[in-house]
Amino acid sequence: MPAQAPVRITAWVRGRVQGVGFRWWTRARALELGLAGWARNMPDGRVEVVAEGPEDRCVKLLGLLRGCDTPGEVHGVVERWSEARGSLAGFVER
Repeated sequence: MPAQAPVRITAWVRGRVQGVGFRWWTRARALELGLAGWARNMPDGRVEVVAEGPEDRCVKLLGLLRGCDTPGEVHGVVERWSEARGSLAGFVER
């Protein structure tokens, strides 16, 4: 099976997701999936997640963000797909 071309996903997670360990949890899940990127709190209370890697792994991360095992309480996730830029290494909390 040929390797998948990397993709980039930007996801905005809304709900009670700040101050509850959500970015740390997201970083741990992304690293388990072998994704590169970051998660940061936004001034409006959302968390922005940017991840690059194989499409199936990005889909898996999205499913986890929407799942019931996240810290806090997720009310919704909006995502945007784009081409990977290849400039990310590791996964960090910003």
